[in-house]
Amino acid sequence: MKKMVSDGYPLCDIDNSATPRLPFVYNLTIFYSEADLRGDEALMVATSILMFALAVLFFILNLFSRFSDGSANLNPSIRIFLSSMLSLFLPATSYLFSEAKNQSKAGHLEDLSIRARTILMWMLLVELLRKKVESILLTAGIQVYSHTVERGARVVWLGSLIFFNLKSTGKKALYGILWVLAAAKLVQRFAIIELAKRSFAYRKNPRLLSAYMAEMLKLPADHHRHLHQKAADEQCSPRSDDGGGQPRWSDALRSCNYAVMGEEDLKREPGPHGYKLVLVKPTPTEGVAAADSDDDSTSYSYIEDVVTVGRIWRLADTNLLLRRDPRLKRLCLSFALYKLLRRRLEDLPITHLEASNCHDLIFNGLLVEKGGRRGERDAAVAVIQVFSDEIQFLCEYYHSIHPVVVASPFFFVHNYILFPIIVLALCLLMLTLCSNGDVHYAFHSFTNDNYVMSTGILKMAGCILRRASRSAPYLFCSIDISITFLLLLTLAYEEVWEVIVFLLSNWFMVSLLCSHTSSATWRTHRVLRRVIPAIVAARNTMMNQHNVRIKQLSVLWFSRPPLPWLPLPLSTTGMAVVPMEAKKLIVERLARASYHAHPLSNGMPVVLSGEHRELSWACDSSGGVAEVILVWHIATSLLEARCPGQKGTQPEPGRAAATALSRYCAYLVAFHPKLLPDDKDGTKFLYAGVKRDLRKLMGWCAYYCSREVDVSNKLLDIAVQQQPQQGTSKVICKGARLGKALIDKYKDGARESVWKLLGDLWTEVATYAAPASGEMHVKAHKEALVGGGEFITVLWAIATHTGITRQEDSVEPPPPSASVSCRV
Repeated sequence: MKKMVSDGYPLCDIDNSATPRLPFVYNLTIFYSEADLRGDEALMVATSILMFALAVLFFILNLFSRFSDGSANLNPSIRIFLSSMLSLFLPATSYLFSEAKNQSKAGHLEDLSIRARTILMWMLLVELLRKKVESILLTAGIQVYSHTVERGARVVWLGSLIFFNLKSTGKKALYGILWVLAAAKLVQRFAIIELAKRSFAYRKNPRLLSAYMAEMLKLPADHHRHLHQKAADEQCSPRSDDGGGQPRWSDALRSCNYAVMGEEDLKREPGPHGYKLVLVKPTPTEGVAAADSDDDSTSYSYIEDVVTVGRIWRLADTNLLLRRDPRLKRLCLSFALYKLLRRRLEDLPITHLEASNCHDLIFNGLLVEKGGRRGERDAAVAVIQVFSDEIQFLCEYYHSIHPVVVASPFFFVHNYILFPIIVLALCLLMLTLCSNGDVHYAFHSFTNDNYVMSTGILKMAGCILRRASRSAPYLFCSIDISITFLLLLTLAYEEVWEVIVFLLSNWFMVSLLCSHTSSATWRTHRVLRRVIPAIVAARNTMMNQHNVRIKQLSVLWFSRPPLPWLPLPLSTTGMAVVPMEAKKLIVERLARASYHAHPLSNGMPVVLSGEHRELSWACDSSGGVAEVILVWHIATSLLEARCPGQKGTQPEPGRAAATALSRYCAYLVAFHPKLLPDDKDGTKFLYAGVKRDLRKLMGWCAYYCSREVDVSNKLLDIAVQQQPQQGTSKVICKGARLGKALIDKYKDGARESVWKLLGDLWTEVATYAAPASGEMHVKAHKEALVGGGEFITVLWAIATHTGITRQEDSVEPPPPSASVSCRV
């Protein structure tokens, strides 16, 4: 049996001086130099190579999964992959450690061998990295506690490996400090979850908001005017206008009392039907001492103290920061709407009165808001961005991997300043305990007992890497060193990135804006007033947050990459920015859908109201909206392929919106049938049949590899046949016939009218699919949040807030609202 050395062995020339003795290098490489690769030790070498591959993949995914994304949630496919890798790390490292420990005992070593300690280091680093794939679950349930208990058991087990196997003071101190970090991170994460679950600002907020909205909507109009006038007097800011006598900011937004932050401090009392809130401070009456009233005012907050949307909008009249960047105040509106929408996802209804109020706020307030040169398209972009940010808040609340949900200046100080100080104190305590109270000896042994610390890890790594190409033992040893380096770099990257995401998150920005609004100190202090502009500048530089994207799919496999060897499935399901034209058309359509005034449809009224009424047969709803989507998608794809736009010329109105929404709706049919109004199984069956018939019609190879012109020629041949070919589905035949009809009209000179029809029709179909059909539909939207949400979820949020429904889904007609005059 090989025997480790403890005093040195001439292996490396680190300096230009004589060859030193480096026991670390010798003890780490001797296993590979004496290993019998034809025996049991071959499995250990193979496991080390597997560990290296896992470490490389883990590092790459961590580095590039957040390269240009400031979100605190993680793509589900990446999360599953990282979770699987971590699950492979534990058994692999446990096996390696067990074997290395047995070899240490067989070699009659007093302490663990260097190889065993290296593997123990991997286990500690992997445990510290586990938070990368674990969500901060603020929702109640046994799952939270089971994850915590499981991770706690692993931390305790690692502690036993350290304190029962390491004898040297310095080695025990080094690994004990890493163990303290893992245990402290576990306690920190558990404390954040528990505090948030018990807080009325986070977990308990939906029920509080329901009571708040019920009481707020009951407030008389004169009290709203009083709050408005009081705030204006305090700020000494008469309403500004745009020069034409029109108010610059909408009254609906200036008087909006939707809570952004601070509602958790309201005076509340639980009752049989929820919480009872006191929003308005009671005036002293006979029999009630004024002192009692003053005491209440110091103990509780009232609606004047809550940071509302109206307070922020009124402050924007005079505040340079909010006037210069209107996106900031709209972000606060998104946060207030996110709080209201959470109730719907947690089985708390949104009343008709509240929906009517929000409808007026969005379509009579936000949509008609004008500032400077804002036009129709900018107003639509602002509306879509508000609800896109709202969905992002929901995604991060339910699936965050960083503690951004509780982001605030107070939390930043405690979590990223005070907590590291406490951990540092615990590390010093661990160092002291390992040396039985002799601090001087502890620091001395910390360096002397760990050869890497005394010699230098970079020098040691350089020594091994220089010889890796000439010696197999050094090659395998370099793999072990690389694994350690990669895990250390990943851990450092994760810690730094967590702070960056926290500081640049929407949550922290909203918290800063609320502090800026509620406190005059934040607006006048020479340091504090510069914090928000600095973070806004960093957000604009580092994060791409202003483009709403949608996924794209071509059923006909059109728009393939120019290089034929690229993987086609990745090219046909891609991402695209939602065209500004599509945003404008969608917001215009939703603004007209005021309850039953202009009910949503599957596109039939759009065709019947124009000059192409003879195409109404393609909107037959007997096969459901999925059939309408596939028929019009095939036709739109054919028109786009046979009649491409001219380079250097302005595209026809409706083309950009039609092509983007067509492919997005086809993507929903293929991958998210639960988000559509039709039955999920029926939609899956329909789509599978269309794909099967297309492959059968064109041949498997031709379907995936043929050029667009070849595929379109075959479909147009089907369109002119009197009898469809056997095996061709009704959807394909209808799509081909419709595509040929559109192409003929386009070539006959109706270019603009054809694309305008398609733009309006796809807008109608997309908005028709948005409102929820029932609780299963709402659940599907909630499940879609794990992947960052879908664009259809953004439209669902607008419909839910404003009370827009499909006519067939309306069980009870809502009360009539005031007439809506929307300028988009």
